[in-house]
Amino acid sequence: MSRAVREFDYIVVGAGSSGCVLANRLSANARHSVLLLEAGGPDTSPWIHIPIGYGKTIFDRRINWGYETEPEPELGGRRIYWPRGKVLGGSGSVNGLVYIRGQREDFDGWAAQGNSGWGYDELLPYFCRSEHQVRGANAFHGNGGPLWVSDISEHHPLCDAFIASAGRLGIAHNPDFNAEHQQGAGYFQLTTRKGMRSSSATAYLRPARARRNLSVTTRALARRVLFQGRRAVGVEFERHGEIQMARARCEVLISGGAINSPQLLMLSGVGDASRLAAFGIAPVMQLPGVGRNLQDHLQARVVFKAKRAITYNDVFNSPLRTLQAGLQWLLLRRGPLTVSAGQAGAFVRVMPEARRPDVQFHLSTLSTDRPGEGLHKFPGFTASVCQLRPASRGHIELAGADPRLPPRIYANYLSAPGDRQVLREAVRLARQIAGTTPLADMIAAEFLPGTVGNDDAALDAFVRSKAVTIFHPVGTCAMGGSDDAVVDHELRVRGVERLRVIDASIMPTLISGNTNAVAVAIGEKGADLVLGERG
Repeated sequence: MSRAVREFDYIVVGAGSSGCVLANRLSANARHSVLLLEAGGPDTSPWIHIPIGYGKTIFDRRINWGYETEPEPELGGRRIYWPRGKVLGGSGSVNGLVYIRGQREDFDGWAAQGNSGWGYDELLPYFCRSEHQVRGANAFHGNGGPLWVSDISEHHPLCDAFIASAGRLGIAHNPDFNAEHQQGAGYFQLTTRKGMRSSSATAYLRPARARRNLSVTTRALARRVLFQGRRAVGVEFERHGEIQMARARCEVLISGGAINSPQLLMLSGVGDASRLAAFGIAPVMQLPGVGRNLQDHLQARVVFKAKRAITYNDVFNSPLRTLQAGLQWLLLRRGPLTVSAGQAGAFVRVMPEARRPDVQFHLSTLSTDRPGEGLHKFPGFTASVCQLRPASRGHIELAGADPRLPPRIYANYLSAPGDRQVLREAVRLARQIAGTTPLADMIAAEFLPGTVGNDDAALDAFVRSKAVTIFHPVGTCAMGGSDDAVVDHELRVRGVERLRVIDASIMPTLISGNTNAVAVAIGEKGADLVLGERG
């Protein structure tokens, strides 16, 4: 038996980093009724809220879509695992917690592409509005916002040595990568609140759940946007095997992220009509850019063996030390369980022509063969490097008309030759920092690449065989005014009415760093655009 169709002013599809922001801001006015649909379940797993729990959630199919790319030609035909959050909070509930905004030039570049209102000066107020910066407010930071941004609970001698060795090579210490400039080496700040994860689900959605005008429906897989002509009027979704519909009096807001947002548009008839016809999907709007322009950060991980048992490998490979770490977190909300995927890092220029940082380092005081897998049995730590602004572009395609089928992901990593050159130079710099005191004095040996030479061919072969995603896909519903753009500068899907995409998929170009903070800011600005405000 079908249920009666419910009506709301706004329907938000996807309770991720942007969607939870939308649900909060739109429901703040009691006159607006809001439905938030999430394909996953509630964020009840304790591993979501313990910061180091990302090592558990990355492969947990109960809260993770667990996508894979198609075989990557430039990575030896390997399929690259792409974790994406399938839970309240989305990928912000399973990510590595590093808070980075990117560079001024990233956003000014968006504005220069015809996206009025998306320059750095226009976005900075949204970063500040979203943020509760534990260091206090200043020209670059806010205090009192929902999303907590905290310092790492304790410094580590390997991180201190990395920062010092980078300094000896002319990479100055930077205490705040999100202030006036990004270049330099230092500790990351994290989206944590008193030793626990601060996701959009905990920061934005949880305080709003008591509002009578906000309905949150989990385990609801969106099947398609409903149209009357070219006007979006609702969403069809599946829940517990039953097909249901909800109507939107004002707008439908898609916030599924860089994979699921273009997938839902295509399932709804918005995309390349010839491709959709192959699956029997009736076209609503010819938009060939849907699913195109896919960009992601590819990381190469240089792993070292430490001389002393001071790494988190040594902690978590010891039952006694693991118990001690657990008690430290339970009693003090400090210690190894509060660490992020990268504790310290650096933003550097490796190419002679680069006018701003083109590579990011993540220094982790643990090591593994693949992120999320078991730790090495030796004292190990990792210097991960990624190119900040890759030129390679991929795309996403439907695998069929069934919304339960995972889409086909073609990342096309390293298809642009210049990308290989940047990663090659980044690995060389990682080795150079490791060979500089005081860090050099703490290293017993290089484990990975190990005995691989430093010539171009050897480093290219290492990257091809070992590089993996660092989990920052964007761009598949790109904002702009060109024929390839999917949404305009107010995030309205081109050619249709009452439909917007508001999430990381709208980024026309990948920002220089971790993407979660920007996804939250997109949600903040998107809410203002929906409400007709221009703050």
